[in-house]
Amino acid sequence: MKMLDDFYRKLERQKNTLTVFNPYRNPHNLENLKCYIEQVFSASGPRIMLVGEAPGYKGGRLTGVPFSSGKLYSEVEHPFLDSLRTKLILDPDTLTSENTASVVWRYLQNKQQVPLFWNAFPFHPHPSRVQKKNRGPNRAEIKEGAYYLQVLVEAYKPDVIAGLGRAGTACAQSVLPDEDIQYIRHPSYGGKADFITGMDKIFMPSR
Repeated sequence: MKMLDDFYRKLERQKNTLTVFNPYRNPHNLENLKCYIEQVFSASGPRIMLVGEAPGYKGGRLTGVPFSSGKLYSEVEHPFLDSLRTKLILDPDTLTSENTASVVWRYLQNKQQVPLFWNAFPFHPHPSRVQKKNRGPNRAEIKEGAYYLQVLVEAYKPDVIAGLGRAGTACAQSVLPDEDIQYIRHPSYGGKADFITGMDKIFMPSR
């Protein structure tokens, strides 16, 4: 995946700050991400990209893989996850569960196609000095994340791009103004039924 060499180098070099944690300074997480992206890119079928807002402290921050958690690979049975699990390096302190990742992957449990998951801001934004809490990325951070999202879109060439939740959709629209970004309701706060309806429109479009 030579086309993504600069992408990975740039991810790895991003420094931590009082309000942003970079999981890719951990070489295990960077290798996990590479394994995940390579496996998605090699899959056949329609190319779907699902864009969230930012990784959470219980999920992508610990594993390096967007929309995942350490426990996901034992919670949900899916051929893609089964194959990926054998390639990942998951440290003992990453074995937590993240609700959004579990809901999304349970939906995908009976689907052959797996989307490329990414976030408008690929690092974990948190309140100042409070690592175990999430916050939404600000405008400057979304602008910073634009490079990574644009590179992935150019490399992956998705047939469909969807945003998860209004924040994720708005972020994707701001970064990719020329793309048709479909909206999917976030499954939290009573949105699970609408989330499923939105995902069905992408994975089972009317003919």
